[in-house]
Amino acid sequence: MTYKRKICVVTGTRAEYGILSNLMSQIACDDELALQTIVTGSHLSEEFGYTYRYIEEDGFHINAKVDMSLTGDTPVSITKSTGRAVIGFADAYDLLKPDIVVLLGDRYEILAAAQAAMLMKIPLAHIHGGETTEGAVDESIRHAVTKMAHLHFTAAESYRQRVIQMGENPRNVFAFGAPGLDNFAAMDLPDRTSLELSLGIELKAPLFLVTFHPETLANQEPSAAVQPLLEALAAFDDATCIITKANADAGGRAINAELDAFAKKYPDRVLVTTSLGQARYLGLLKLVDVVIGNSSSGIIEAPAAGVPAVNIGDRQKGRLRAPSVLDCVNVPLDITKTINMCMSRDFLESVFSSENPYGQPGQISKKIKEILKGINLDHILVKHFFDVDEDKENQRK
Repeated sequence: MTYKRKICVVTGTRAEYGILSNLMSQIACDDELALQTIVTGSHLSEEFGYTYRYIEEDGFHINAKVDMSLTGDTPVSITKSTGRAVIGFADAYDLLKPDIVVLLGDRYEILAAAQAAMLMKIPLAHIHGGETTEGAVDESIRHAVTKMAHLHFTAAESYRQRVIQMGENPRNVFAFGAPGLDNFAAMDLPDRTSLELSLGIELKAPLFLVTFHPETLANQEPSAAVQPLLEALAAFDDATCIITKANADAGGRAINAELDAFAKKYPDRVLVTTSLGQARYLGLLKLVDVVIGNSSSGIIEAPAAGVPAVNIGDRQKGRLRAPSVLDCVNVPLDITKTINMCMSRDFLESVFSSENPYGQPGQISKKIKEILKGINLDHILVKHFFDVDEDKENQRK
């Protein structure tokens, strides 16, 4: 019997799974690979909708569940949960014995998964490294995971260069694009009628898709930080707002309480949901007039869907942007002004002739899968620091 290389994909949130789902399908359909799936974080939380069920509904077998016991969202609670997760990942890896562990992004669940894999001498492949998000603690986690990883799949060439600048071997750093974009080509997305039936709300224009997460390095209380956005949305009294709740970062629960209260004020035109699922989210992206908030989906997926985005505050500061993404400070007047600009005909006609800096949907996940399948793992755990200045000097000789 031919040995199949075991590729273990770790996912801790609904958004992260959406980005990884096409890659998981590519791995599962390859006769030379065996997909292993570990779920953790908010996937296993009733409060966040038990989103691991979406993974099972898509036909994937979950090999292990690492319960982090997310009983709170204070920094102390999250730190303790991360420690518990390291223990859980050690047990899961010991059971599954993967050849490669695939991690995406920059959340604390991923930090725990990376630590355990590193200490157990399992090769790590990291997706979406090299990026900067100056308003969140994720910034430090992302770069820490980069230094623990052995294979790197960045979303743009400039991010590839940054990973190399951090001392990673250029031969193991690949810039194929953002794999979540492949879902636009791979999934059958629901139409307006299906979405209205599913969500129980009429999707009247103007239609806004809103996500607001905690800005974890800010000094402002999360419940106060979301108020300018809610005040701006209230000013558009004819708009339909579909709002997805905040993630499990510190302060997420406080934001979600404010979102629920806002929806109760405007039940006919505001819907707040824990999770839309990937198909409904992307289907809505194709229909909405503006994406609003501080989520990376406004930076990466919205331009691919041909939709303008309003990016609020500093949470995504440092990331590449398409011309269709407009930044604003977190005050009601500036948010309102930027939303109106995004809906102006002149703006729409001027921005969508340019390319998305995160690549084109279709082949990104397949390219990542081929590297995971074909890369020689002999000696990959031994990392030599790649000195950029030394390399430039050698090229001049």
